[in-house]
Amino acid sequence: MDDCLFCKIVSGDIPSAKIYEDDLFYAFDDIEPEAPVHTLVVPKQHFDNLQDGVPEDLLGKMLAVVPKVAALKGVGESGYRTVINTGPDSAATVGHLHIHILGGTKMGRFTFEGSARL
Repeated sequence: MDDCLFCKIVSGDIPSAKIYEDDLFYAFDDIEPEAPVHTLVVPKQHFDNLQDGVPEDLLGKMLAVVPKVAALKGVGESGYRTVINTGPDSAATVGHLHIHILGGTKMGRFTFEGSARL
């Protein structure tokens, strides 16, 4: 997509801190990290989110990239959290499917704005 931030990053039109790249995926550090390690894995092909008809085999391959990137970032052994946001209630800020890899610190449980712990 011409106006997609992540498509522009994948194409090299916008610079990024590249961590990993193969034929299908590109991983780079988030510019607004929420943990000491906050890296995004994105498919090179544009999909808005999980509701956008993403092929199952692509999702499986995408998930297989996560441990590789976690190891490159030094959190493969200590542990990390993965997050995929989908839809308006998810707080997604970029409309391009991506997996967040968060680590480098001991994490607590998620909390949600305006609600009791679920």
